[in-house]
Amino acid sequence: MANYYNENTIIYLDGKFVKAAESKIDLYSQSLHYGFAVFEGIRSYRTTNGSTQIFKAKEHYDRLKHSADSLRLPYQYNSEELIEATYEVLKQNNLQNAYIRPLVYGPSNMSFNLNTESHLTIQAWEMGAFLGDKLLRIGTSTFQRPNPKGFKITAKAAGHYVNSILASYEAKDLGYDEALLTDMNGFVAEGPGANMFFEKNGKLFTPSLGNILPGITRATVLEICKELGISVEEKFFTKEEVYGSDAAFFCGTAAEVIGWESLDGIAFNKDWNDTMGKKVQDAYKAIIVANK
Repeated sequence: MANYYNENTIIYLDGKFVKAAESKIDLYSQSLHYGFAVFEGIRSYRTTNGSTQIFKAKEHYDRLKHSADSLRLPYQYNSEELIEATYEVLKQNNLQNAYIRPLVYGPSNMSFNLNTESHLTIQAWEMGAFLGDKLLRIGTSTFQRPNPKGFKITAKAAGHYVNSILASYEAKDLGYDEALLTDMNGFVAEGPGANMFFEKNGKLFTPSLGNILPGITRATVLEICKELGISVEEKFFTKEEVYGSDAAFFCGTAAEVIGWESLDGIAFNKDWNDTMGKKVQDAYKAIIVANK
């Protein structure tokens, strides 16, 4: 098992910095029993001048508030104070290249009544390349992304990730590195924890909003493409349109930008090093360690 903490690890919990090993969670919480919680995945990096920088901190904490509001979880925090607390967590744990997990969860409540309060924790641990550093063999999952009429699909809610975990398990059982999920209409949606792009005829394509999580890294990729003069079209498309294309890649905070080797055993036409995705990947790597 991964070692996320030790006896000296410090976390932020409800306004205080406490030891992770001494912290407790209520066993009668809606969050534990029903997955009724919201979270963020954030990365920090050692920049080129040696300082520590949290990438897109405000965007992540603003989305955490959006997620909590979407689920009607009480949220009395502001992004600036949480960013400050996160830097302190990194400092106390001597972390720079880290993965940061803020989590908002409910108190004791085994009914389906509204929570009148919530708890917030910020944890961090060292993390390298989440999906490795090799091109990925992707398999289309038999699991679909949740119907947006059944969930608050733009919220990063804990319960949604049962779907992600099942899809990822299935893909790995079949010998793939990761899964690709479609939506309820059979259109390509996203990976278990990342958005996707594919390249064809000198252009990038990515699934339209509506049935996907509007990723912060996805938005960053769109910004990079605009700066590099790369044309991007947001549209609905099937996996068959991805087959035989020039290239494809995942993007996400944990995944960063990582290329695919194949989809359902069908290889892509271009060498990854000759693709638009590689240009985006290189630009992204430069941005996350830049001094700002």
